[in-house]
Amino acid sequence: MDFLGEHSPDLLPGNRPLPPVQGAIEAPHGTTIVAAAFPGGVVLAGDRRATMGNVIAQRDIQKVFPADEYSAVGIAGTAGLAVEMVKLFQLELEHFEKVEGAQLSLEGKANRLSTMIRGNLGMAMQGLAVVPLFAGWDVDREKGRIFSYDVTGGRSEEHGFASTGSGSVFARGALKKLYRDDFTEHQAATAVVQALYDAADDDSATGGPDLARRIYPIVTVITEDGFKRFTDADVSEIAHAIHERRLEQPDGPRAAVL
Repeated sequence: MDFLGEHSPDLLPGNRPLPPVQGAIEAPHGTTIVAAAFPGGVVLAGDRRATMGNVIAQRDIQKVFPADEYSAVGIAGTAGLAVEMVKLFQLELEHFEKVEGAQLSLEGKANRLSTMIRGNLGMAMQGLAVVPLFAGWDVDREKGRIFSYDVTGGRSEEHGFASTGSGSVFARGALKKLYRDDFTEHQAATAVVQALYDAADDDSATGGPDLARRIYPIVTVITEDGFKRFTDADVSEIAHAIHERRLEQPDGPRAAVL
């Protein structure tokens, strides 16, 4: 980032001039990302739908990426800019590790991503915003942590669970009722898929598990052993179990009143 900023600032995603346009720019947008912490780490998941206005632009887009061995990024917002930002972020972390001989701290990674989002503010003001969710295993504190952002690069640490994207209100509401701080890894994964299912139920831009096409949410987990993505078979098993229960209770699990 520093090298490009000094020698070719026009190559940075946020510095590219846009031609004057009237109305909103039609570009594929990624939607809902959710995360939940559990005693052994943190789960980060995303649906697979990208929209362009009222049209489904892609049904199987990837929105969750490993940042390095102990962290991951989930993207919401303008898909093209978001993917490019993630690739640059991955390169930054790799470069730091090679130069310094040690990994950047999780706090440092979160701060660096904040700077990159702030650099995209010009694009965001024109409707091309990128709002990721960052999660990882803090080696120093020995626990999973979640960070959310706004379009200006403002960073907040979330405790327990978090969501971002167009369906985030519904996903967060679901997690608010389902979340427990003693989750196992499998229970945390099931909870985030339940939250994505609820988000898809009320938000047209969020895609739930597509059983007919065998397209399932991307579910990842970061623990002291590093980053791991759940296999399609693992997520399929969770999605089918949820679907079977939803045939009996379409609105999902009931939380206790007291």
